[in-house]
Amino acid sequence: MRLADATWTDVRDADVDVAFVPVGSTEQHGPHAPLGTDTLDAVAVAEAGAAAYGGTGDRDEGTAEAAVAPPIPVGVAEEHRAFDGTMWVSPDAFRAYVREAAESLPHHGIDRVVFVNGHGGNVEALAEVARRFSRDGTHDGYAVAFTWFEAVGEHAGDMGHAGPLETALLRATNPDLVREDRVAAASEGAADRWGEWVSGVNLAHDSDEFTENGVVGDPTDGDAERGEALLRLASDALAELAAAVVEREDR
Repeated sequence: MRLADATWTDVRDADVDVAFVPVGSTEQHGPHAPLGTDTLDAVAVAEAGAAAYGGTGDRDEGTAEAAVAPPIPVGVAEEHRAFDGTMWVSPDAFRAYVREAAESLPHHGIDRVVFVNGHGGNVEALAEVARRFSRDGTHDGYAVAFTWFEAVGEHAGDMGHAGPLETALLRATNPDLVREDRVAAASEGAADRWGEWVSGVNLAHDSDEFTENGVVGDPTDGDAERGEALLRLASDALAELAAAVVEREDR
């Protein structure tokens, strides 16, 4: 169920176990991928995860169902501020907005929430949001944060930025948005790794310090077939996580 497409009576009459809240970003993804890449990918994984969760059959006396909330499209992305079109909010504003938006759900009896994240810059803030949401004594909600590209097995090491994984998932789910005529140039101008590392510390605070075109990793290594595999891995992992969240009684 997509909450934005449902009526209030649809939600009232449904037996929703868990809500997936896609969280992304509006930021540069090189010359070949759209600013909304992280949000598009988070939504794709959330919707596929909801389908996978619903396909697990009956849970207790009802039918397993996950609701997919509207995405949160602007995140903690100031590291990309040098590239045109990038939007960001402060970590404080982000945490407050995401937590308060999620707190709407227990009011309607949907007290299990998984934040489905598509942007690395959101990871730290979302972990804190999930903890605070779960510890809040004013409702019965429990939440965890899930980042799709950390749940794709051996592929995870190729993440980069606008590189093989994000390009692959876009080619599988939103192919019309990939500027195929720019992929070769994106690859030629890409950095090999994220940041400038010394003694385990990244010296670069902003992405333009180590990549001229915003790309890290080779997008030519991300075809649609790989994207389909990534979607299966991430959505299966999300469905498994959702089942554990729903079955968990203690907070």
